[in-house]
Amino acid sequence: MNPRIRRIVETALECDDLPRSAAFYTKLFDATPMLSTDRLVAVDAGEGTVLLLFQRGASTEPMELPGGVIPPHDGGRPGHVAFAIDKADIRAWEARLAELAVAVESRVTWERGGCSIYFRDPDNCLVELASPGIWACY
Repeated sequence: MNPRIRRIVETALECDDLPRSAAFYTKLFDATPMLSTDRLVAVDAGEGTVLLLFQRGASTEPMELPGGVIPPHDGGRPGHVAFAIDKADIRAWEARLAELAVAVESRVTWERGGCSIYFRDPDNCLVELASPGIWACY
């Protein structure tokens, strides 16, 4: 039997203005960064997942650490990330986004019963808040 993955541990997004993006996500998640440098901010994204925010262009070189080397991984364009939420919290999340003046770009109700709320972060990355029922495995 082949081993199976359990979940995504980290998702990395590249930012044009790292302090601005870090402020956006820490305010959105009501979280304090776990790590904050000129190159990287790490934010607790819930249930053992970490959102890594990298200053765009700052990850083109390997990063030497006492325990090894992190290879370069700068993608150079907006991406997409989806965060798991409970279906019962959809209205609360919509209220939170409105409170933060974050424009909702789209809402989708999936045939499996899940719901997604889509919006953009300050770097034009498409952010999704997704309840269970969007995929066969979630």
